[in-house]
Amino acid sequence: MNYATAKHIEVADIPVIDVGPIVSVDSAAGDTAAVAAIGAQMREAAERIGFFYVSNHGIPENLIRDTDAMARRFFAQPQEKKMEVVPLDRHRGFLQVGQAKMYDKAKVDLKESFIWGLDTPADDPDYLAGNRMIGPNRWPAWMPELRPQLNAYFDAAHVCSKMLLRALAVSLNAPEDYFSRRMAKPISRGTLVWYPPQDPDAGEEQFGVAPHTDYGVITLLHQDDVGGLQVATRRGEWVTAHPIPGTLVINSGDLLGRWSNDRFKSNPHRVVNSSGRERLSIAMFIDPDFDTPIVPVVQPGEKANYPEVSAGDYILGRFDKAFAYRNKKA
Repeated sequence: MNYATAKHIEVADIPVIDVGPIVSVDSAAGDTAAVAAIGAQMREAAERIGFFYVSNHGIPENLIRDTDAMARRFFAQPQEKKMEVVPLDRHRGFLQVGQAKMYDKAKVDLKESFIWGLDTPADDPDYLAGNRMIGPNRWPAWMPELRPQLNAYFDAAHVCSKMLLRALAVSLNAPEDYFSRRMAKPISRGTLVWYPPQDPDAGEEQFGVAPHTDYGVITLLHQDDVGGLQVATRRGEWVTAHPIPGTLVINSGDLLGRWSNDRFKSNPHRVVNSSGRERLSIAMFIDPDFDTPIVPVVQPGEKANYPEVSAGDYILGRFDKAFAYRNKKA
C-alpha cells in the first residue's frame, strides 16, 4: 500500500476510550474487571488501526497547559540560543528543521524538536558503563524552568503509560506487568515538536512529519487545537485525528507490534500543517529499560514471528536511519 499517495477522507475510525476507571487502580488489589473491559476496547483499536484516544487519563490539565506554554517560549527564542543545546553523544536536545526525515526518499520534515529523557546524572553507573540511550539531558541554561517542567511531564506520562500497558497485557492474557515490569531506567523520550505554517505551494510531498510508524512501544500525544495529524487505515486511506479537548492520542509502535506478535498494529501516520498557523505537540515515546528482552506474546497454537531482541538495540538501529546528526557522527 502506497500510504504516501493514499487519498484523505474524514471518517471517525479512531475511538475515544474512557480510561478513568483504571487510572487509580492498584495493580495488586484493583478492579480487574475494569482493566479487562478497557483492555478489550484498547485491543480492538490497536488491532484494527493502531490508534485510539483516551479521556480521563490522569495527566493533570494544568501540567499539560503549562508544558505547552513553556514549549512555545522555547521555540520562540532566537535560533542561535536553541543551537546551544543540540545533541552531543545522546538523543537529547534541539533539532532544527532539516535534521529529521522518515524515509530515504522523503523530503526533510518541516518541524523543530526538543528531545529529553530520564534525567540521568553524569555519574550514573549505567551511563558510565555505556548505556547508549540514557544520560544527561541538554537543558538550556537560559531557561532553567524547563527542566522541572519537563521532568514532571515525563513522570506523569509514565504513570499513565503503565496503566495503559497493564490493560493491553491483560487483553492478551499475558501477565499484567508483561510490558511494564522493567522500567527502572526507561529509555523513553519526550519530544516537544513545533511546526511552522506550511506553505500551500510546497507540494503534496512536503510534510510536517512524513508518513512513518513510531519505533517503540506506545506513544502518548497531546496535540493543540490546530490539527494536522492523519492516520492511515488498512484500506489505504488517511483519517484525520482531530484534536479532542481533554484527550491524548495513543498509538502502538513497531516494538509493541513485535512484542504482541503482530497483533497490535503499528500504523503509518503523518502531519500536514495546512492551517496557516504554527502547531505544537507534546509526544511521549514510552519504552522500557535498554536491556529489556522483547519476547513476543504468543497465543495458543501460535509461533513467535520474531526472535528475541533488546529494546535499546532495536530503537538505536531505527534512530541511526532517521536523524541526520547521527549519520554525520557515523
